[in-house]
Amino acid sequence: MQIANHPRNTETRPETSAGPPAPPAFNDLERRIFTRSAGVAVLGLGYVGLPLLVESSREGFDVIGVEADPTRVQQLIDGKSYIGDVTDEDVAQLAAGMLTTDHNVLSRADIVIIAVPTPLRDGTPDLTPIQGACEDIASVLRRGQLIILESTTFPGTTEDLVRPILEASGLVCSEDFGLAYSPERIDPGGTWTMRRTPKIVAGVTPSETKLASCFYSTLIDRVVETSSPREAEMAKLIENTFRQVNVALVNELATIAPSIGVDIWEALDAAATKPFGYMPFWPGPGVGGHCIAIDPSFLSWKVEQRMGFGIGFVEHARSVNNRMPAYVTGSIGEALNGIGLPLRGARLLVLGLTYKAGVNDLRESPSLHVLERLMAAGADCKYHDPYVPTVEVGGSRRDDLLKIPRGSPNTKRFQLSSVPIDDDLLSQTDCVVILTSHPGIDYQAMIESAGLVFDAVGVTRERQVGNVVRL
Repeated sequence: MQIANHPRNTETRPETSAGPPAPPAFNDLERRIFTRSAGVAVLGLGYVGLPLLVESSREGFDVIGVEADPTRVQQLIDGKSYIGDVTDEDVAQLAAGMLTTDHNVLSRADIVIIAVPTPLRDGTPDLTPIQGACEDIASVLRRGQLIILESTTFPGTTEDLVRPILEASGLVCSEDFGLAYSPERIDPGGTWTMRRTPKIVAGVTPSETKLASCFYSTLIDRVVETSSPREAEMAKLIENTFRQVNVALVNELATIAPSIGVDIWEALDAAATKPFGYMPFWPGPGVGGHCIAIDPSFLSWKVEQRMGFGIGFVEHARSVNNRMPAYVTGSIGEALNGIGLPLRGARLLVLGLTYKAGVNDLRESPSLHVLERLMAAGADCKYHDPYVPTVEVGGSRRDDLLKIPRGSPNTKRFQLSSVPIDDDLLSQTDCVVILTSHPGIDYQAMIESAGLVFDAVGVTRERQVGNVVRL
C-alpha cells in the first residue's frame, strides 16, 4: 500500500513543556499512525463522525464505525449516505471496514473518536450522550489506546467528566491510555474541506497532545495545539458565540431599519466593502443547526454555574435570534395586507426549510419554525426544498403556538412533501416566501411569475422590483 506523504504542520499555542517521557505504548502508536497500520474507530456517525470516518479510511487506516441507530448502519452497509457532504461513493469505500451498533468492537481500535451529539435540555447542556459513549468505551478499554473527544462541550468536560469515567475501567489516563480533545470544525454545504480546515488539538499531557497531533496531521494540513483541553473546548465555543452574536446584531438592525427608512440590505452591502476591521453578516429568519443555535448556551450555562450569572451578550443574542421566526411571520402578514389579503387562508409557497443553504439539515432550523407559525396562523402552506423531500411539522411547537395543551386530542402532526415549482403552482400562490436560498433555484423566473415574493434572506436584493418585499 502506498502511503500519502502529507507534510506535518503543527503549531503550538502556547508552547507546551516537554513533560515526562511518553509511555512506550504511545511511541509505538505514533509509529503505527505514520505507517497507517493503526486502527481508527469513530463512535457516532452523524454530521461530524461520518466524514471523519470516511477521511480516515481514505488515508489508509483500518476503520470501525459505531452508530446507535441501526437504520443508519444499514444505510451505510447498503452504500447509501444520509449526510449531504458525504457521497454514496464515499460510503462505498467503507465496505472494507466495520459498521455496527455494537460498541464492543471498540477494543479492536487503537484510536477511538467520540463524535456524539450534545443537546440542550430545557436550557441545560445534556452530556448524557458523552457519558454513555465513555461508559461504552470504558467497558472495553485496553492499554495503548488513544481516546479523542470531538463533541462540542463546555471547558472542563474532557478532564472532569470523560477522564474519571474512562479511569473507572481500572486503567490510568496518560499512563495506560491517552486522552485528548479536538473540536469539530465541519462546514456543511461550504467550500472548506476537512483537510483545508485547521484542526485544534489538546491532550491531557504534552505526550497525548503530540500523539493526537500525529494522527490529525495525516488527515489535515494544519494542526494547532493548545496547552490543555480547556482552551480547546473554549475555542470552539468562542467561534460559535462570535457568529451567534454577530448574526443577532444584524437581525436586530434589520428589525429597526424600516422604522428609520433604511434598506438594511443595501446598507450591509455598503459596509461589506470595507477591507479592514469589518466582517459581513446577514439577517435571516434566525439561526439553526447545532453550532450557532446551541453551543453558545453551553458557555453561558457554565459561567452561570460558576459565577451566578450568564453571559449577557449570549443571552441577548439568543433572545434576538429566537424571536426572528415570529418577526418574519408578522412581516409576511404585513406584506400580504399590503395587497389586500389576510394571512389566514393565504396560499403560500415556502422555499427552503433547512437551516442553511445547500444542506439537508433541519436541526433547529428557523425556517421550519416560520413554516409552523404560518400554518398555525391559518395560512395554506406548501413548500419546495430539493434537500428535504418530506417533513413532519406540528407537535409541541405547533401546540405552543395554538395554545393547545400537550396531550390534548386536538394535537396533530402533519406530513408535508416538497412540491415541484411550475407556472401553475405559482399562478395559484398568493405569496412566495424565501426562507433558505438553496442553489439551483431560478429566483429571477420566480419573481417574474409570482404575484408577491417575501425574501427573508436577501437573495433578491440586487433586483429592485415592485412585487418583492425583503426582511
